[in-house]
Amino acid sequence: MDIQNILGDLKKERERIDRAIAALEGLGGPRRGRPVGSHTVTKRPKRHMSAASRKRISEMMKQRWAERKKKQKG
Repeated sequence: MDIQNILGDLKKERERIDRAIAALEGLGGPRRGRPVGSHTVTKRPKRHMSAASRKRISEMMKQRWAERKKKQKG
C-alpha cells in the first residue's frame, strides 16, 4: 500500500468521524417545541427573609464559627 492510498483512507475516516461528532453535538442542542414535563412544573414564589431573621441567622453563624475556631485552637 502506498502513502497516497493510506492518506486517502485516513481522510475518508476523518470525514466520517467529523460527521459523527457533528451529529452527536446536534443531539445536545436546543430542542424545538415544548420541553418535556414543562406542563407539570410550577414556579414557586420567591421567599423573602426579614431583617430580623437575617440578623438572627448571622449571629448564630458567628457563634458556630467562634466555637469551631475554639476547637481548632484547643
